[in-house]
Amino acid sequence: MAPPRILGIGTANPPASYSQQDVLDRYRIEDPKIVSLFHGSHIDRRYLYLPPLDETTGIPRDEPQGELVAKHRRHAVELAGEALRSCLKEIDADLSDVGYLACVTSTGFLTPGLSALLIRELGLRRDCSRLDVVGMGCNAGLNGLNPVAAWAAANPGELAVMICVEVCSAAYAYDGTMRTAVVNSLFGDGAAAVAVCADPAGTRPGGDLVKFESYLIHEALSAMRYDWDDAHGKFSFYIDRDVPYVVGANAENVVDALLAGTGVRRSEIAHWIVHSGGKKVIDSVKVNLGLTTHDLRHTSGVLRDYGNLSSGSFLFSLGRLLDEGRRLDGEHSVLMTMGPGSTIETALVRWRDRRSDR
Repeated sequence: MAPPRILGIGTANPPASYSQQDVLDRYRIEDPKIVSLFHGSHIDRRYLYLPPLDETTGIPRDEPQGELVAKHRRHAVELAGEALRSCLKEIDADLSDVGYLACVTSTGFLTPGLSALLIRELGLRRDCSRLDVVGMGCNAGLNGLNPVAAWAAANPGELAVMICVEVCSAAYAYDGTMRTAVVNSLFGDGAAAVAVCADPAGTRPGGDLVKFESYLIHEALSAMRYDWDDAHGKFSFYIDRDVPYVVGANAENVVDALLAGTGVRRSEIAHWIVHSGGKKVIDSVKVNLGLTTHDLRHTSGVLRDYGNLSSGSFLFSLGRLLDEGRRLDGEHSVLMTMGPGSTIETALVRWRDRRSDR
């Protein structure tokens, strides 16, 4: 059987980007602790759908939960459509070629799901199979890629696409506390689409999805979560300050499990694509796995240029690896995401830039 193969990636972001100081100035934030948090994030810019300024206060208008839901729906469809078209253009495919569509998001709840909205809005096939992964958080991209790969393997030659779309600015609460400041200083808006196909002829270059592995750290179940905030009348995201260390301390366990039985040693992994969860998360994974700054250059670069894009971050980093053009036939990559649960998700990729039978 032909293995499911990653063929290409497309990304999209809002038209407006902001430096960390731009956001501080826009909200007139002067608290030294919050200012230090923003500037210590190792983020240069983020793409965001910030609300318009309130005529009375001069700061961005507070958006009630109903407006945030509508904001997520509107911009999620826009970003997902743009990322999908970019991805299909990259692999010389059409909308009519998509036989399976998985949509991943954690920044808004929709019923019917984003997949149904996109099939209607973009004119995809009515018989397109679909899946919506909602609320799993930053790890969810690999959670979604697993069934996408399974569908592709069961339908050789057919094209499956996963789109991770996060309008994180539709999940913000502003109250001047460090709790909300941590979230507001970190996340950005964006979407990424990845195309997967089991190519029986083996003529299309890409990355074979060899194996997936999950690891649930149930002791840290509440370390990342959405809470309903009665004072604001909206959901508010919480991240425990110990999350980076919990993730790092367990990274080795899941990587060892991922590589078990594959014949691939950790020292043979040529490329590491890790979720851009934040400077401390990246450093913790780096130390615990014995990686170098060069190993995590794409991860750190995405954090710097976009912030944390939640479920789609790893696809932005993987896209940079593809654009770099330095992967060689037969090399391996490890993909790693982490998020609420607390969960670490991984996948092993073998790059094939020649015919698979060679």
